[in-house]
Amino acid sequence: MEKSGYGRDGIFRSLRPPLKLPKDENANMVSFMFRDSSSYAHRLALADADSGEKLSFREFKDKVSIVGSGLSQLGLRKGDVVLLFSPNSIYFPVCFFGIVSIGAVATTVNPLYTTMEISKQIQDSKLKLIVTVPELWDKVKDLGLPTIMMGMNGDSKSASSSIISFSDVFTMGVQKSPPEVIIKQTDTAALFYSSGTTGINKAVVLTHKNFMAAALMMTSDQELKGERHLTFLCLLPMFHIYGLGFVTYGQLQRGNAVVSMGKYTFVRMLEVIQEYKITNLPLVPPIAISITKENIVKRYDLSSLKEVITAAAPLGKDIMQECANKIPQAIMTQGYGLTESCGIATIIFPKERNGHFGSAGTLVPGLEAKIVNLETGRPLPPNQRGEVWLRGPNIMTGYFNNPNATKMTLDKEGWLHTGDMGYFDDKGGLFIVDRIKELIKYKGFQVAPAELEGLLLTHPQIVDAGVIPFPDLNAGEVPIAYVVCTPGSSLTEKNFMDYVAKQVAPFKRLHRINFVDSIPRSSSGKILRRELIAKTKSKL
Repeated sequence: MEKSGYGRDGIFRSLRPPLKLPKDENANMVSFMFRDSSSYAHRLALADADSGEKLSFREFKDKVSIVGSGLSQLGLRKGDVVLLFSPNSIYFPVCFFGIVSIGAVATTVNPLYTTMEISKQIQDSKLKLIVTVPELWDKVKDLGLPTIMMGMNGDSKSASSSIISFSDVFTMGVQKSPPEVIIKQTDTAALFYSSGTTGINKAVVLTHKNFMAAALMMTSDQELKGERHLTFLCLLPMFHIYGLGFVTYGQLQRGNAVVSMGKYTFVRMLEVIQEYKITNLPLVPPIAISITKENIVKRYDLSSLKEVITAAAPLGKDIMQECANKIPQAIMTQGYGLTESCGIATIIFPKERNGHFGSAGTLVPGLEAKIVNLETGRPLPPNQRGEVWLRGPNIMTGYFNNPNATKMTLDKEGWLHTGDMGYFDDKGGLFIVDRIKELIKYKGFQVAPAELEGLLLTHPQIVDAGVIPFPDLNAGEVPIAYVVCTPGSSLTEKNFMDYVAKQVAPFKRLHRINFVDSIPRSSSGKILRRELIAKTKSKL
């Protein structure tokens, strides 16, 4: 095997020490999370930067068990799906792990979603129960499902008979021990929705084993260095695999503390780093860009930071270097993963840090990769570009209720076809060049062009539409559209943008509309987005 990890069989293998997964087939992600916690029971597990509340590992473990018991007394059974619809808080992980501890399945949704977007997900996942907060109640109140309300005071009980307060669930849980449920590693723990290029959200099925394997992969470098009891800031949304899988679950199972932030502002982030002496800061590229550009950074004591991690979208070499210069004592790290790989695939190795900028890092332990030529299907050696394929114990089992989409993404040998174009260099560093998939990445959120095209086409005065990404310094990419209107249409760009804005979450809103006579399409009717992108570039 070469220094790159490339073997004669065309497979790249991890250069890190091997992965040690739990042997017991009945191990589940919650018991695994607390496997060593008795030895650090009084240490901080969770802190809430908004409310100031804190939980030690013992308190956290007790609360998860009580919530699991309360939910089972409400009739929740193994395999039932529960929606967590809430901003980050100390109770998000308590509820998430309470749900999965009794073999039920958790699914999440972005708090910015509209009622229409949420109801699609509810129908798809065959939901039994919603857990939410008062400020989001209006979006789910007409969906006809029993709802547990977090942070509800007693006097709002009269709002609806279908609402159960979180404190009532807690009281029920205290009275009885949680039921004995046998959960296998192969059982489903969560459904995370990922935007497909078809514009229809697909539910990624993640098992208990996926989460345990990914968590060990994510923290393998800490294991190697003997690091424990670090403090991670979770300002990334917990409804997303990066916030929930990498930051929350990955770190708590290692004995690290997680400080949650529900309301992000740049200044508040700096205050929280200073106040809680944050050691590890996982970010998305727009926030890393702000660190390089905002002079206010100098006013805060960020000396506790040991590591700044960026993922969810590629971050350029120059920005990484500038960020490293701004926080000189911290190591700059970049990682790459997908919802389908439970949030992890590569991360920069400690020895390479601050020296491998531009790379998304090397393969985590237990994961294999191929770079495949799109024309021939053959695996390629280092320094040649192709589609990135991944295989390992963290890879999803498929898309929920969607055998066709599963077949197109996961082959019979267990390879996940990521849809990302990239290559490995001679040292095993992965470089993501472009997405074969046509998703637009807005601040790490995925926006499917086809979904917006579908919406535009519902307008009576739009005949055809094509949506493409447009580069943006702060967001990475924003969606813009080309539209063909009906003859004599008097509507303006703003009219159409408002029409879409009313029906989608803010991050999916269109930032520009160009009026054209026709949308370029292939003979089979597919939109030739590259032509639209080229057209846009020629006007810049």
